[in-house]
Amino acid sequence: MRNRFCCLAVYACCFFFAGVGDTGTVYADVKLPGFYGDHMVLQRQLPIRLRGWADPGETVSVQLGTAKAECEVGLDGHWSVTLPSQEANRTGQDLIFCGKNTVTIKDVLIGEVWLCSGQSNMEWTVAASQRSQEEIASANHPMIRHMKVAHRPSTSPLDDVPSQWQVCTPEVAGNFTACGYFMALHLQRELNVPIGLINSSWGGTRVEPWTPPLGFRRVDALSDIYQTVVQKTPSSKLYQDQLGEHLEATRRWIELAEVAVENQESVEASPVFPDAIKPFQSHQDPTMLYNGMIHALVGYTIRGAIWYQGESNHSEGMMYFEKKKALIEGWRELWGQGAFPFYYVQIAPFQYGNEDPTILAEFWEAQEAVEQIPNTAMVVINDIATLQDIHPPNKQDVGKRLALLALNRDYGRADLQADRPVIDKLEVTEGSLVLSFNQTGGALKTRDGKSPSHFEVIGAGSRGYQPADAEIVGDRVVLRSEVVSKPVAFRYAWNKLAEPNLTGATGLPVGAFRGGEEPDFLNLISIDEEYSLVYDLDLSRLGGEIPYKYNGSAGIDSFDRIGYLIELRTEGGDEQKIFVSMDAFTQDASKIAIPTVASKASFRQGVKNLDVFTTVGGLPVGTSIGDGTVEFWPNNYATDNGANVPGASNADYDFGDQPSPPLNGYGCMQIHLPSAKKTLFAINHWGAGPDADLGIGNAPGANTDWTFSGNAKSYSSKRLRVYVRETK
Repeated sequence: MRNRFCCLAVYACCFFFAGVGDTGTVYADVKLPGFYGDHMVLQRQLPIRLRGWADPGETVSVQLGTAKAECEVGLDGHWSVTLPSQEANRTGQDLIFCGKNTVTIKDVLIGEVWLCSGQSNMEWTVAASQRSQEEIASANHPMIRHMKVAHRPSTSPLDDVPSQWQVCTPEVAGNFTACGYFMALHLQRELNVPIGLINSSWGGTRVEPWTPPLGFRRVDALSDIYQTVVQKTPSSKLYQDQLGEHLEATRRWIELAEVAVENQESVEASPVFPDAIKPFQSHQDPTMLYNGMIHALVGYTIRGAIWYQGESNHSEGMMYFEKKKALIEGWRELWGQGAFPFYYVQIAPFQYGNEDPTILAEFWEAQEAVEQIPNTAMVVINDIATLQDIHPPNKQDVGKRLALLALNRDYGRADLQADRPVIDKLEVTEGSLVLSFNQTGGALKTRDGKSPSHFEVIGAGSRGYQPADAEIVGDRVVLRSEVVSKPVAFRYAWNKLAEPNLTGATGLPVGAFRGGEEPDFLNLISIDEEYSLVYDLDLSRLGGEIPYKYNGSAGIDSFDRIGYLIELRTEGGDEQKIFVSMDAFTQDASKIAIPTVASKASFRQGVKNLDVFTTVGGLPVGTSIGDGTVEFWPNNYATDNGANVPGASNADYDFGDQPSPPLNGYGCMQIHLPSAKKTLFAINHWGAGPDADLGIGNAPGANTDWTFSGNAKSYSSKRLRVYVRETK
């Protein structure tokens, strides 16, 4: 019986934006995808979809055991059939394809198939994992099969990937994906069915190259990426229009050039090919790895996917949630299997150089947000990290936790505790916070038997988050602090190096999270209780003269700290605030505000014990976060790093500039944290009034200290206050 409908149904989704791969190939004999081969594993209990190529109009039949199907090859040379679902088979069978020729694949098992994808921690092999020799020596598991997709980026979707299925033996298991292998070990033992692993991963890769165009199209926040992809797609109208304009301009140029040659006249350079329609070049560019390493797998029936990636996107905060949504929903729609399971690993604590320690915590929050997508779940591994190695070698526990999720959610093992504890409710009481958890599997505990670590609380006047004393009471944690009398918010493990100890009853760790409502910025730091106001300046009145609203410098005799509070409001209503304080770098209060010629203030030096509190993301926050530098002068200045500030540029304006003549010049008032390569705030070129430079944090572009930005007019309100902490 012929099944013509099935020949096209699978591929309707597979060739979105594709232009079909290998369109110039002439097919005669039946040809199969390169990853169809001996020892392959097919998914049980779901329709088995198979495909290939042959002459148009030819009839192709497929047989597996007693199951048979046939179809007629389409005009494009593609065919597909769907065999009925089958139960697991632990005895290898022949899978036979017949057309003008016969192709037989041997030792085919029916069991559970999982796609394993991501970057290096998914590609990480059994041989590179802990106890590798022991694991490899015992890796005699003929019911586990593995195939690895070769690294291959592509600017267009490829229909085929070559690969070979390998039966798990000590001779080959060392090259298997460790996360997938250790997951497969647990699944195979529990289910007693074959497990097939499709390993399509590449170390160091971002999430964007693994995402199909359809995924970007579905997420409004990624419309800019989608438009870029469309522009570079030869079949799109945008591409055709721009290429047509370029061709027309080139034709006109050729005509003029030919006339110029005849007349021995000069001619302008030829039109430049538009950058917008140049093909992507890097394997890190959007869609490149979907095209080359995923597209050919689409339609091959799987149970679900596991994913370990994020290190290369970790500085993006909540935008990563949008990108993961594009990947997951894009894959699911193209695969045509509904919301298949998607389980992923939260990246581990890691040093990441001098990076702000909260950037990784905010990324963990974005990874957790991905669980809002149906049929997804995250594995937390903050208890098995290696802080100086981005590749924790303990992949055994990673695989086990992934297996627990699958067993619990997909294989009916409701008796297994697979989910980590998560907060259910926060109660703010007098002097404490009470956190209630669910999914604990019993009473909460700690890995080391000590009190829960890495909890912090915040309240009015607490000068930022402070360490909290945490007490476990059943499935609750009570937080108190001697220095925060009325805590209103908390955070847990909110640091890139955090290895917290709180777990559920089964030992599954609690991941980083935060809750409550943080106090207002000024209430948080309680400046007026500790500091004396010296200057108050409306920055909208900058110009040749500096008209301070308040100047109390004459009454200040002795002080040990200096603080700067800057408050900005954009035209759109967004507020940006920062309070920076440090050990006093002068005892002359007349020289701590705008460094004019009249004030005779000129400082290019280090400062000690910076406290930083800000509403601007990406900046380190807290007390005594490190030493900084001040660049205060009325002069012009150059990019030369004359003071040899570590990490500063000699080419761009940043935290290592040098004053130059004239004295009454451009003007610079900047404070920096060189260890993080951050400008904390900058007020430059104040004589330009509304065209002065003004900003908190690093400016976009090469000149991170806001030099030449001329942006002061972009703020609807702007205010500077300068404080000192007086001493007796």
